[in-house]
Amino acid sequence: MSARIPVKLTPKSSKDAVEGWDVDPDGRPVLKVRVRAQPVEGEANDALVRLLAKVLGVPRRNVNLARGSQSRLKMVEVTDLTDEEVRERLSKD
Repeated sequence: MSARIPVKLTPKSSKDAVEGWDVDPDGRPVLKVRVRAQPVEGEANDALVRLLAKVLGVPRRNVNLARGSQSRLKMVEVTDLTDEEVRERLSKD
């Protein structure tokens, strides 16, 4: 069992935060996330994985970047959670 989360990442922010759901230019839902890390040598991607693991309450090894390592739009896969469980945990914030 795993969930896939489309993410729009904003690096070099003033804080690390999950800002909630939005839509991309094609009308698909995306999770807006900000991290303080720079988009250099995977630092922002690592910060994204750490932040989502913390917010979702899962070990870091359960959160993987499935697509978009060089893009602001990413697909993150979370193992051991369903899509419904992910949405539930993200809506608690």
